[in-house]
Amino acid sequence: MNGRPAATVFVLSDSVGGTASNIYYAARAQFPEVAFDLKNFPFIRQEDQLKTILESAKEIDGIVLHTLVNPELVDSIEDFCLENDLTCFDVINPLINELTLRSNTLPTHKPGAKHKLDDKYFDRIGALEFAVKYDDGKDPKGFLEADIVILGISRTSKTPLSIFLANQNYKVANLPLLPESTLPEEIWQVDSNKIVGLTNDEEMLSNIRRERMISYGMQPDTPYSDKNRIRKEIKYAEELYKKLNCQVINVATKSIEETAAIIINSLQK
Repeated sequence: MNGRPAATVFVLSDSVGGTASNIYYAARAQFPEVAFDLKNFPFIRQEDQLKTILESAKEIDGIVLHTLVNPELVDSIEDFCLENDLTCFDVINPLINELTLRSNTLPTHKPGAKHKLDDKYFDRIGALEFAVKYDDGKDPKGFLEADIVILGISRTSKTPLSIFLANQNYKVANLPLLPESTLPEEIWQVDSNKIVGLTNDEEMLSNIRRERMISYGMQPDTPYSDKNRIRKEIKYAEELYKKLNCQVINVATKSIEETAAIIINSLQK
């Protein structure tokens, strides 16, 4: 590695650029040891803006990744990249064209249409606020108002999972479990179909907790990471889940996205 990026990707968008950027990061994740450079250019609406950016990409043989929907600007990109032998990926218009054919309906070609402030947007913001307000059992009444209640011992990804599900418009409350703690009465009033119990493998939990202590500048070998203690916590959680008759998910080999998909699929059934 000489410190120089293997490639520079120019992300062009007529809105915030989130869609194209997410595609870049998804592809980028497949090359963890390679350096790449990302240049993001949102809210492109004029030909002169576009021309300047494309000239910059030409100078360094960049990769152009765009989600522009204005037909004139799209044509300009395609023409420029073809003439200058630039690699270009249009990640939205091929699908728009196919949907046009199949629906026999013309698209609006409205920039940023995905990001308009509609009811779903405000529902998502409300769900995120709910997840923050009722994180870590801060207020037990949240369990009665939630779409999903997540239970789990420490380091089973309760909070990240709650935030991810909130982004899918679900109101989520979560509660950390300790054998010594008193369970809120509200938990027993929640429909068991809404409750999800998270668990993890003993060895993995110990490693995660040791790394956590190291990140805090503390000794890794503590009661928190002790396997006997972890075994006791896991047993307590599993016995509670049986009493609640709730769904149980072992997150040891699952990503946040996989766990969320299992929960959502269960709810929809």
